[in-house]
Amino acid sequence: MSPTPPLRRPGRLSAIALSGCLLVGGLLTAPTATAAPATTAVRVNQLGYLPDGPKRATVVTTATQSLTWRLRDASGKVVASGATVPRGADTPSGQAVHLADFSSYRRSGSGYVLAVDDSGSVPFDIRANLYDGLRSDAMAFFHHQRSGVPLATSLVGSAYARPAGHLGVAPNKGDTSVPCQATVCDYTQDVRGGWYDAGDHGKYVVNGGISTWLVVNSFERAKRAGKDAALGDSTLRIPERGNDTPDVLDEARWELDFLMRMQVPAGKPYAGMAFHKVHDAAWTGMPMRPDQDAEVRELHRPSTAATLNLAAAAAQCARVFRPYDAAFADRCLSVARRAWTAARANPALYAPDSDSTGGGAYGDSQVTDEFYWAAAELYATTGEGGYRDAVTGSTWHTSPTAFSAYGFGWADTAALGRLTLATVPGGLPAADRDRIRASVTAAADGYLSRMAAQRYAVPVPADGYFWGSNGQVAGDAIVLAVAGELTGKERYRTGALETMDYLLGRNALGQSYITGYGETSSRNQHHRFWAHQLDASLPHPPAGSLAGGPNSGLQDPVAEEKLKGCAPAACYIDDIGSYSTNEVAINWNAPLAWLAAYAAERTTTG
Repeated sequence: MSPTPPLRRPGRLSAIALSGCLLVGGLLTAPTATAAPATTAVRVNQLGYLPDGPKRATVVTTATQSLTWRLRDASGKVVASGATVPRGADTPSGQAVHLADFSSYRRSGSGYVLAVDDSGSVPFDIRANLYDGLRSDAMAFFHHQRSGVPLATSLVGSAYARPAGHLGVAPNKGDTSVPCQATVCDYTQDVRGGWYDAGDHGKYVVNGGISTWLVVNSFERAKRAGKDAALGDSTLRIPERGNDTPDVLDEARWELDFLMRMQVPAGKPYAGMAFHKVHDAAWTGMPMRPDQDAEVRELHRPSTAATLNLAAAAAQCARVFRPYDAAFADRCLSVARRAWTAARANPALYAPDSDSTGGGAYGDSQVTDEFYWAAAELYATTGEGGYRDAVTGSTWHTSPTAFSAYGFGWADTAALGRLTLATVPGGLPAADRDRIRASVTAAADGYLSRMAAQRYAVPVPADGYFWGSNGQVAGDAIVLAVAGELTGKERYRTGALETMDYLLGRNALGQSYITGYGETSSRNQHHRFWAHQLDASLPHPPAGSLAGGPNSGLQDPVAEEKLKGCAPAACYIDDIGSYSTNEVAINWNAPLAWLAAYAAERTTTG
């Protein structure tokens, strides 16, 4: 098979022009029939709803008057009814829709169907433990993505069990002694372990940093709220269970160890910096298990962005791991300090966008936001004045754009510093702390306003359907959830839960983007091992894997062929070849895991 084209992941986010739509059978839809599984006009969260949470559906219809909705239980009995609210045209989806709100119904049960005229939704549940399974599965994704360790049948099942990848066992060249690209260095480095970034076998510090931060932050937040037991020891299917350390932290440590191995050793040029990434020298074909990869692996030049990701993630590690492993926490803090010092000495060492052979480039030429994030983590952990001055002296500290219109991401990390400063006790003046917290709620209010204006309650802008849009949706939900915990106001929790509705089927395609969850869920995400579409002996992605989502850029051949003319919110296809709409990635599953853990808590306000 020919090599997979480069994964052209975006850097800074840019606006994308809107596309047109087509009227078919009275319903406004995307122009191409191949874009959507076209299930039902009544779009719901296909998993279900929490008894005390919002319960809204979007109905695709050109009717201009209210319609009657009826909620039926598993026996067909009508248990609630009401009138839809016409909402008119939805620009991102190209659809005309109504809203059906049945939030007042709070009884638990399974097999509910919401009917509007002659259309009925897929069956769904209403129950308090709705998200318990997804909380576990979304986190298990990272164990499946582990490099350098076999996946045991007892933990992942026979379909997903595999040998360790990239340990130097033939045909692997391995990650235990990896050379640099030509002219980068004259030595080799042991960079085993960590998580494979996405559907390929690359490992990237800038994506690993934010993903690790989100996984650890999910535990730190839950512990702050007194809800950490569900994320504690022996709660995940991982080898480290039963070691008196919360399993979520054990999983994060697998990546943290790798990130620290990517630090340039003392006595070498750029000592203390972090290599930007490690991956194959050439693109590999599909399908391919990690242990079957025969390509040479290479370290790529250190970058300031990667080094600051390492500093931030390691500083957070030092704070959160200390109650469980003080020696590891000390090591993390030492690494973080060295990385910070090295980044200060090399503040403009950028990864080039052109370095995209065999792996994504992850180029980023604006790193003042990474400096702010790393300083915030070091200050929150140490309380030291030098780091405080770096925080307060940053232009990001007072910038209204720390929470950008498109949310945070691997190239936009200032918001992570704000979230830490807003939630971790520290020594900033009360007025400064209040201003930071107000910036979180202001960003959340902006997302709520956008959700109210769009017919599918999506927090991203109408032109925000770019590569990995589902990860952005989940990331915006985190800001909403934190705002709710800072204020105790229920509207923020409502908004966070409604983003889960979007990911699970209340969207332009009636498609659940999470494998194994919902009647019409993604099954063919772009991945070299989870490649059942190409080889029936291989598995579909495991439950809890989030597809990248609609991307109006159409940046792969499958999307270009089959989604031409799609409305932005409908530019998605569940095809393994569509890496620009249907890949998986650690930085998309990390906010999903955070959000699933939050949604699974038995609480209404923070």
